[in-house]
Amino acid sequence: MNYKQSKILLLVSVLTLLGCNSCQGVTAKLPQQQDLQTTPSLFPTQPNTNDLATPLTYKIETYDSQVMGASRTYGVSLPPGYKQNLKQSYPVIFLLHGGHGYPTDWFIQSKGQALKTIEQLYTIGKLPPSIIITPDGYDKRGSSAYRDPAYIDGPNGKISTAVGDELVKVVQSRYRTLTNPDFWAIGGLSSGGWGAVNVGLHNLDHFSILFSHSGYFQDKSGPINSPISYIKSIPTPDQKRLRIYLDSGRSDIEEIHEAERFTKVLNNLKIYNSFRQFPGRHTWQYWREHLADSLTFVGEQFRLAKIAHRADFLGFNQHKNTQNH
Repeated sequence: MNYKQSKILLLVSVLTLLGCNSCQGVTAKLPQQQDLQTTPSLFPTQPNTNDLATPLTYKIETYDSQVMGASRTYGVSLPPGYKQNLKQSYPVIFLLHGGHGYPTDWFIQSKGQALKTIEQLYTIGKLPPSIIITPDGYDKRGSSAYRDPAYIDGPNGKISTAVGDELVKVVQSRYRTLTNPDFWAIGGLSSGGWGAVNVGLHNLDHFSILFSHSGYFQDKSGPINSPISYIKSIPTPDQKRLRIYLDSGRSDIEEIHEAERFTKVLNNLKIYNSFRQFPGRHTWQYWREHLADSLTFVGEQFRLAKIAHRADFLGFNQHKNTQNH
């Protein structure tokens, strides 16, 4: 049996799991728990009990942005056991704020309460321990109650590049991250939901999992920053690697319409996606309640990618052993 044949046998179940049967509301099948346990680990599937005993925290950090020509900030929450497990690297999740927001929004009690949700998902094994990053989404104009952040490379600064490329490299240099884009996710709410999809599509060498709560997908700056149009120009191999989650409250009529239109495009392109509608409207209560849904989707994609990459690794080693004999 040659290398190609042995690798096909090893990957056949994984390819079945990762098939791009794109349709509204479809979610990738989770591998059985025993599969995860017998697969060599890329990252811990679930923190141990001792690590979970310490509540998650976050910090606001700064870095000098060459892209923006100024000092910028981001929030970071490290996974349980990060300081103890010095040889372990982790997946990364970017959470983008919406209009008139800040890097603290997803964390604070009066808004996102994300750490509470993430701790619960870690405890029940729905999300592998991950590095959580909340970028500053504003360009040189700063924050304003009269306009949303512009997650584009535009006349007021290259925010798409600053968030989707420069900050990624800062995070990779400061923390123990997995570098493969299959272990990087980016999502957000409202204009941050659009921003996450837009930034992700323009930085596919860093992200393959995109998610949006109450977002829109057509921007006034034109087709290049309108995911519903821009995604059609992406090479087919990159399209097939994408995993996209969308949700909106049923009272957000415009956002529901935008998501339905975008989902049709994704389905036509056979890009794997899940679109869900829930009771609710454009509020932090809605986003708090449904962050668990998007992050559960992210966790599923991380686990499937883990199996795929480990199968590839095992196939490579089998090929080496065959050659040695």
